[in-house]
Formats: sequence, C-alpha cells, structure tokens
Amino acid sequence: MLTQIKGLHHITSMAASAQTNSDFFTKTLGLRRIKKTVNFDDPEVYHLYYGDEAGTPGSVMTYFPFPHIAKGRQGTGEVGESYFAIPEGSLGYWKERLSGLNVQGLAEYEAFGEKRLRFQGPDRDGFSLIETGEEGRSGWTVDGIGSAEAIRGFHGASFRLEDGGATAELLNFMNYQEVDRKDNWTRFAVEGGNGADFIDIETLPSANRARLGAGSVHHIAFAVEDRAAQLEVRKALLDTGYQVTPVIDRDYFWAIYFRTPGGILFEVATNEPGFDRDEDTAHLGEALKLPSRYEPHRAKIEALLEPITD
Repeated sequence: MLTQIKGLHHITSMAASAQTNSDFFTKTLGLRRIKKTVNFDDPEVYHLYYGDEAGTPGSVMTYFPFPHIAKGRQGTGEVGESYFAIPEGSLGYWKERLSGLNVQGLAEYEAFGEKRLRFQGPDRDGFSLIETGEEGRSGWTVDGIGSAEAIRGFHGASFRLEDGGATAELLNFMNYQEVDRKDNWTRFAVEGGNGADFIDIETLPSANRARLGAGSVHHIAFAVEDRAAQLEVRKALLDTGYQVTPVIDRDYFWAIYFRTPGGILFEVATNEPGFDRDEDTAHLGEALKLPSRYEPHRAKIEALLEPITD
C-alpha cells in the first residue's frame, strides 16, 4: 500500500478561452490565480493555475486554454466532477452568488451525507461545492467572499467508469479505502490526507466513452511530500505492472504519470518546491513565467498568447 500519497495535489482541465477561464475562477469563484505560465509541450498555450493564497497542494485547479478547441463529450473513462470544500453554512451564499452571476447547471443536492451545490464552468466543466466541517484550511478572500464563504481547496473528485473494479483496486493500493456505497456510487477516502481526500466512483456500464475537449479534465494529480516519496511510489507502481513515465520537472513540482485501468490519466506530484520558487507570494500569478528553455523565445510566445486582463 502506498502510504506516501496524501490526497489530491491538483486537477488539470482544458478550456477554450484564457480570459473567460481566468475571470470565472478569480471573479466568480474567488480563487487566486497563482501562476500564469505555458504548457511545457505547447508553449503557444497557457497553463493557468488557481488556488488558495500560496497554491497549497490540494487546492490547485489548473487549465490549458486551447483557442478554438472542440467541446468535450461526457462519458466513461474520465473525471466527472471536481469537488471544492466550503465552510459549513455557506451553501446558501454560494447558491445566491452563482445564480446572480448566471452560472449554469445549478442544482442543490445531498450525497454521502453532504450538502452540495452542483454547477458548470464556462465550458460545461462539472463541479460541486460541498459543505465540510474542517478547520485546518483557509480560503483566499476577495471583495464579496469572506473567510466564512471562501473555497478552502478540493474535497475530492468523482470518476465516471464503465467498470470500477480495477480502478477500485488501484485506489486501495494508493491508500484509499472504501468508506461508503450507494446504488452505482462508491466512495473512497485516503488516510492521513491533506483535506482533498475523497474519490467517488460512478459506475456507468451502458454509457459512451468520453471525448477529450474543452470542459474535460486532462489529468488528476495526487500529492506526495517530496521526491524521495515519489520515487518510492514510482517503483511500487512499476513493480505492480503499471507503465509509469520517468520523473519530469514541472518547475513547481516533480511529476510522474500513468494511465489507469479505467482510462483516466493519473499524476503523482511532489509538494516541493512550490509556486513561490520564481515569484514572491504576494505577487503570485501576475507575470508570465516561462520554463527556462522557452525564455529565449519570450517575445514570440507573448505575441502568440491571448492577452489576459485582470
């Protein structure tokens, strides 16, 4: 069992417009944009990061905005919803706020004993706000969103799978234990996590496969403390038969990737070195930061990127 894994690190999705994406997460949801950089494999595309004040692992939602990308199609083999944790008693505030801002797909509901508010992002991304009683995390506060309402980070995520059995076995290996089950839903929680501790599997044997596009989650990342722990995880996964990438330097964390039996791309990311390695915490997400290999091409890259106004 991989006791090194401590919950989610980040979730990365795809979008159509950088400006629309930035506005939604900073102005509608009140998250902080903690990094404005580019896709390591395609520097003509932004990689935008949102989270709490410092970009604490377990709070970070990230996006690749590809101009003119086709819409994704929901189905099996993907992350269905990203769950954000909010303080107890704040669901009514969020329902009123999101309704007033014409956010689509609003639906109040309960699942696994939790009060939730489902909504859609600009590209029909799937989200839920979930009231939690945790006290250990604090959110980023902005005008109109105080500490009694601010999003505290992730609570977890859901997977849509044709057959959840093999992925359930993988989650067990990753220190997630089944804690509840209802109808075609199974809930897993990691022991000793960082607050972003839950994975819900929705089994949909008759659904079509998902198609990646705007609004789709590209990958979901799990947190380990450091590179030593990551190497231990990588070895254990390789020994179990998974095809795992070499360790890749992502500037703000180190990453390994592998594909799950259900088709979802998993990442294991380190908590080190953090998002303040190239910017002071007070100014995170303000300047365009480039991986070192792209810095000589800054002028060309900046000319190709869609301007983002704050």
